[in-house]
Amino acid sequence: MIKLQICRSNYQWSTLVSLTLFAVVFVGSISYASNRFSLLSLPSSPWPWRWTTSSSSSLNFSIPSINLHHPPPSPPPPLINPKTALYSMFHCDSDACKKQNGKMNKVVSKLMKELKDETLFRMKKKNKMKRDKKLEKVEAELGRARVLISDAGESNHSRSSDPDYVPRGSIYRNPSMFHRSYLLMEKLFKVYVHEEGEPPLFHTGPTNNIYSIEGLFLNYMENDPHFRISDPDRAHVYFLPFSVAMILDNLFDPIIRDKAVLGRVIGDYVHTVSSRYPYWNRSLGSDHFMLSCHDWGPRATWYVHSLYFTSIRLLCNANTSEFFNPRKDASIPEISLHIGETTTITGGLPASNRTTLAFFAGGQFHGKIRPLLFQHWKDKDQDIQLYDRVPKNVSYHEMMKTSRFCLCPSGFEVASPRITEAIYAECVPVLISQHYVLPFSDVLNWDAFSVRVLVSEIPNLKKILLGISDDKYTRLQENVKMVQRHFLVNNPAKRYDVYHMILHSLWLRRLNLQIYG
Repeated sequence: MIKLQICRSNYQWSTLVSLTLFAVVFVGSISYASNRFSLLSLPSSPWPWRWTTSSSSSLNFSIPSINLHHPPPSPPPPLINPKTALYSMFHCDSDACKKQNGKMNKVVSKLMKELKDETLFRMKKKNKMKRDKKLEKVEAELGRARVLISDAGESNHSRSSDPDYVPRGSIYRNPSMFHRSYLLMEKLFKVYVHEEGEPPLFHTGPTNNIYSIEGLFLNYMENDPHFRISDPDRAHVYFLPFSVAMILDNLFDPIIRDKAVLGRVIGDYVHTVSSRYPYWNRSLGSDHFMLSCHDWGPRATWYVHSLYFTSIRLLCNANTSEFFNPRKDASIPEISLHIGETTTITGGLPASNRTTLAFFAGGQFHGKIRPLLFQHWKDKDQDIQLYDRVPKNVSYHEMMKTSRFCLCPSGFEVASPRITEAIYAECVPVLISQHYVLPFSDVLNWDAFSVRVLVSEIPNLKKILLGISDDKYTRLQENVKMVQRHFLVNNPAKRYDVYHMILHSLWLRRLNLQIYG
């Protein structure tokens, strides 16, 4: 980081001149940021969505750009209609913002200023460099994709042929737009995987338990002949293939509990790739991504400022109260696989044969939501079955398959594998959480195949569930069956499955970013 040091002198005028120069640089950086979205203009809140009002009073979404070298060319990038855009609009939860720890906010403010200072320094240093023709070619390709996706949204129906699957129905926010985007992703999207690092900390991850998505994605990505590319100049994004779960399993001492081991490993790795390649430095990491399903996934990125604030983070723990930013970060599902499982098993009873109204099994004292759920409903009503530990004579999976609703309250973290387990069992998920950005919610309409219950509504849980008519429940369950394909783990991976949906979320974040060389 560039730090302005004011030399102490016996002459007061030298101090005054130094302070004046500092003020000019700082005000200039803020003025420049007001006209162009760049790392120089990162907002003080974690929600950098920008909307412009047209003459017809309708809102248009502007794709932001990161400009490290020179002003963006004219005309500006095409605007996307928010009514059909795949990019959801998320507002900062005022309560969550207010409750942020004061010390944390102070640290965040300091890091933001350091990032602005470094960006300004890089812009001055590289302003006279030649334009990056290869990057411009990549951006032109993405620009054409944005226009095609926008056109598909406005046409409101898919004209594309697809031998495997054509998205339709209420489970999608905009099925034709998603289909066009998905097909363009298959045609264009390229990922470069950094080869630095050795297993078990890099290039591999757990393939069972609740962190299994880390190992699955790493394995699929490393061996993907379609999306992975060996020429980094042609890549749209760059993968940092470390596994938070494996770093902690191998280096974290449960007695000493030195969490900074994450910072040392990941910090050294980012330093290595940024020293060997020009790609991190030209965008301060905004087109690089990491993936983690570990509870400490967000914490792991905290130690590298650019990784935390500007890089794309694919996280299970998608908690907006912990600075998860849906404009650049993507929520991925938490999937728990048992040892030896390489695919997911689905199936359940039809609605007419589901005899239990609602079911949940899990730690009673995990987090703040579950104790409330148990307090109101444990052993209070036969229609709502709650277990802290499933008895030996009760099958967890059979209970999910015979229940109409499967309760999915957050635990210590917002994500829960019970959501995907419910979908596999064709049981309608009941989501009870706070500040949770649901997986693939920029594409999927979760209200079409799940029920949301506020924490304050837990005392009325049975009334809410009984208030859902049989016709509506049938539609919900049918939609659960339809959406299954997007959460399935397949070996090998298949089109539209969870691996490809994660890639599509990544593709959308890259489309939501524009870099000028």
